[in-house]
Amino acid sequence: MRGVTSSDRSPQSHSHSHAHSHAHSHGPAAPVSAHLRKVIAAVLIPFAVAVVAGLIVLWPGGAPSHKPSGLGLDQQTRAGRVVKIEEVDCAKVGALPQQQGRPGGQGGSGAPAPPPGSCETATIEVAEGPDKGKTFTEIVRPDSSRRYSVGQKVVLTHAPKAPENLRYSVTDVDRTMPMVILAALFALAVVVVGRLRGLFALIALVISFGVLTMFILPAILQGSNPLLVAVVGGSAIMLIALYMCHGLSARTSVAVLGTLTSLVVIGLLGSLFMDWAHLTGNTDDQTALVHGLYPQIEIQGLLLAGIIIGSLGVLDDVTVTQTSAVWELKEADPSASWRKLYGSAMRIGRDHIASVVNTLVLAYAGASLPLLLLFTIADAGVGAVATSELVAEEIVRTLVGSIGLVASVPVTTALAALVVSADRQSAKGKGKPGARTGGKGGRRRRAK
Repeated sequence: MRGVTSSDRSPQSHSHSHAHSHAHSHGPAAPVSAHLRKVIAAVLIPFAVAVVAGLIVLWPGGAPSHKPSGLGLDQQTRAGRVVKIEEVDCAKVGALPQQQGRPGGQGGSGAPAPPPGSCETATIEVAEGPDKGKTFTEIVRPDSSRRYSVGQKVVLTHAPKAPENLRYSVTDVDRTMPMVILAALFALAVVVVGRLRGLFALIALVISFGVLTMFILPAILQGSNPLLVAVVGGSAIMLIALYMCHGLSARTSVAVLGTLTSLVVIGLLGSLFMDWAHLTGNTDDQTALVHGLYPQIEIQGLLLAGIIIGSLGVLDDVTVTQTSAVWELKEADPSASWRKLYGSAMRIGRDHIASVVNTLVLAYAGASLPLLLLFTIADAGVGAVATSELVAEEIVRTLVGSIGLVASVPVTTALAALVVSADRQSAKGKGKPGARTGGKGGRRRRAK
């Protein structure tokens, strides 16, 4: 049967019903013509090729090997298990508590703390390696934040060159089971609610983590410029995550362009204010250890790379939301002008900005809460706290990322409104009486 076209019916009387039935029978199609799709592809394909070329050129081939230094996190570890716990007098084992009778009486594992002056000896068994089955004891004082229970799995540090009775010590508890269960619950929730799109989001998350661990981190350790590595790796993550989660469409491509523009803004502002504020990036023990083990790593570039990667996830959310808002507004009102679309979508974007910026600031504040508590205890002034390098680094990270997020809203909204409006106007200009694309119904029918 011949399809209905604008030449079969009066455009004025039937175009709206045709557009309505088409949109609902095929789902929300992106109203972009083949010409505009070619224009978008002409911009994004060279960018994607450049990202792939960057991955090939900078591919590290794995992290550089080195012998563990025994400092901080750079230690050999073994699995262990608590096999016995006994209560002893602290004075007899030479482990007097720093704070007698600490309030609360609960340790890290939920076990009640022993009474003041009473310590515990935990017998730990090595569960792997050449010394498997060997045991040693750990003294647990009443004021210790970590307590043990029989059968509990722990992580041991191994110092092969130390005296035999000092080669092993407990450095942490084994949290594998609760972390695996939590990850499984997260994956189940995403798939149940998001269905197929949720599954694709999980796959994209795994790929993103793979890019981070197999490319970004090893490439930085190999001595590549951290900023360049972050830009290439972050761009790869952006392309994979957005297209896999939201489909290969013009709508997603506009979100990619908006995200890319905002990342450029974040990179430029981050570089400018890090230099201006004389931020070195070397503000904690972990960074100092990395710099000591790999002096060729540019620590300041590492800080900027962290800002870019940290902002990427939130940027994806903002740009996709704004692009979808513009598309849906055009679906609801096909006659809306570019100015009307932009204004309506920006009202949505302003609400999004308020919530996202607040979330970002609170996230950084929560991560730095122990540091802020130390400054509060020291009774330092607000000015002194804010301008110290430890806090200034977090402030620059937060504000630069927030500026990029704020900029992404008008940029992405304007791009999306221009695309849908230019496409409609182009189609309208080409429409002629009796032509297949004449009237709104014809324009809607060829939109993909």
